[in-house]
Amino acid sequence: MGITALAPRPAGVLARAADWGNGYWVMTRWHLASLRIWLAVLAVIQVLAGGGSVLAVALFFRRMPASAALFMATGVPVINLIMAGILLGPQLVAEQKLQDSYEFFLTLPVARAAAAAAWYTVCLITGIPAAVFALILAEARYGIPLSVSAAIVPASLLTAFTGTMLGYALGHAIPSPMLTYLLTQVLLFGVFGFTPVVFPARQLPGWLAGLNWWLPFGHMAVIVRAGLTTAAGGGIASSYLIVALWGLAGALAAGWAVGRRR
Repeated sequence: MGITALAPRPAGVLARAADWGNGYWVMTRWHLASLRIWLAVLAVIQVLAGGGSVLAVALFFRRMPASAALFMATGVPVINLIMAGILLGPQLVAEQKLQDSYEFFLTLPVARAAAAAAWYTVCLITGIPAAVFALILAEARYGIPLSVSAAIVPASLLTAFTGTMLGYALGHAIPSPMLTYLLTQVLLFGVFGFTPVVFPARQLPGWLAGLNWWLPFGHMAVIVRAGLTTAAGGGIASSYLIVALWGLAGALAAGWAVGRRR
């Protein structure tokens, strides 16, 4: 009796998993096809931004210290991993709202999580090659002692996920497209200039360093750096936790924002 009652459940779970996987695959192909020109441009911009950052920082020094070069070079990949999610993602949603195609997107018969996972995959496709290029260029330019370990895989995936979910939440939660454009530019400027990604937190004023401890960006650099060098320091477990919590918060906020429009 009990076995008979429980028997249909696995089939239902498998069917839902198959639907989710199909929706994910369809949305990934849809993003890649509809944005093929923009994604190519973004990939080039990502490479130029990463490579330019690696080379431009050395202009501030007559002889750049090896420790500074290593710190900077292992932070630049974080920018590459989150740029598409934080900058392009919200702006694409804002563009859909301006063109009155946003409501059509919401009516697509695809699970919200599958659509978000598809966009996350696209962000990885554009971000990882640029991050690798920046590291190769930094190693060639400065001779930095990289020591890549398996930890770089979860660190990169989590960093890109959190950046993507924060951008996804920003794009869907803010009703005004113009405000979305403004906030993404401010956010990118803030990440580049005022978070300890390519420079140590001790370079910041005490209050700003304290604020950054609660934000995910410096912690993203900590976990990525731990996968690229043996001189990463401590606090890696707490950094993983903070980045993961921000990623979860972004995913929940995005799900709520999309759900209330349906």
